[in-house]
Amino acid sequence: MRRRLIQSTLAVVLVVIAVFGVSLVIVETRTISATAKERVESEAVRLASIVDSRLLVEDKVTAEILSDQVTEDRYAVVRIPGKPPIEIGAEPDGDVISASAPGEEGETVTVQEPRSSVTREVGRTLLIIGLVALLAVIAAVLLAIRQASRLASPLTDLAETAERLGSGDPRPRHRRYGVPELDRVADVLDASAERIARMLTAERRLAADASHQLRTPLTALSMRLEEITLTDDPDTVKEEATIALTQVERLTDVVERLLTNSRDPRTGSAVTFDLDEVIKQQLAEWRPAYRSAGRAIVTSGKRELRAVGTPGAVAQVLAALIENSLMHGGGTVALRTRVTGNQVVVEVTDEGPGVPADLGARIFERAISGRNSTGIGLAVARDLAEADGGRLEMLQASPAVFGLFLSRTPPQRSADEENRRPVR
Repeated sequence: MRRRLIQSTLAVVLVVIAVFGVSLVIVETRTISATAKERVESEAVRLASIVDSRLLVEDKVTAEILSDQVTEDRYAVVRIPGKPPIEIGAEPDGDVISASAPGEEGETVTVQEPRSSVTREVGRTLLIIGLVALLAVIAAVLLAIRQASRLASPLTDLAETAERLGSGDPRPRHRRYGVPELDRVADVLDASAERIARMLTAERRLAADASHQLRTPLTALSMRLEEITLTDDPDTVKEEATIALTQVERLTDVVERLLTNSRDPRTGSAVTFDLDEVIKQQLAEWRPAYRSAGRAIVTSGKRELRAVGTPGAVAQVLAALIENSLMHGGGTVALRTRVTGNQVVVEVTDEGPGVPADLGARIFERAISGRNSTGIGLAVARDLAEADGGRLEMLQASPAVFGLFLSRTPPQRSADEENRRPVR
């Protein structure tokens, strides 16, 4: 591209020089010839007037007297009736420019100038025009090189940016070049880079969340399947299979929830549900893991509470808190339900050392963990709680107490209670 820009600019300049240069040469040649002719004619008229003035006073007219009146490179002939011609200067050879002027006393003055003088002047003019044309070509080449560099370098840079995007490096470069069209392309590439970066971040976040959220249901499912393989009692097999099917349904719900959150984290499907059922399901799912660790998980607090939210999402939040207590806590884990204002609170606590003081509120940030874990579980749990209009907080650091706050649904009155309501 650089070579093409230089060649095209040079071609345009050469065409302009050819068109205007040839025209200028023709005009200057004609002007110089006309000027030389006018000079010779003016010389002849001037010389004739001098001869007239001398003849009027009857002075002699000789070549010696008139030699000072004729330019050195010109030749003049004065013809006076009845007298021999008077020649002044040397008669030029070859082509000449000639002019004659009659005098008032009947004489005729002829002045000649060699055309070579005109040729020399035309040559000097052509030389000047040629030098100017050469300077114009050099300036055009330098300008073309500069302009080509100004256009080609940004295009090369933009090509490298596009190649980086294709190779998986979506960092925007934020470079501008002072050319509106190229800056527009740079804006589009930077915007595309930012979109690709967001998409890659969302993909990686989805993969991390999926690996974390699916691990627990898969582990529980594998434990149920192991129970089935280790027993010959049909009733036990049926019971474990029923629980396994329930866990498969929950696993499906987890996958759908993850996909929904990956498209739009604000999208929720909050409904009114029985909180006791969700807590009961979590206790049944986690008791085998706690028995294997020699620990217990219990529940207490107010019963028959109804909350607003997505049951699957609430189950995932509680699972993340229970798993966090299993991995980082100690002793018995307790799930306690209570009511505060128009909210239902599910507190999850254990008897372990609690959250380190250097973490504090950062415990909900991604990649923040007090031990060798992913640091994703609590962050995902908080996002799930907020997606349904609730919130997840750390109420106490040592021992650790986490509280899940959900909107409360007032208890439904029975028909008898409705009938006993006083009429106002």
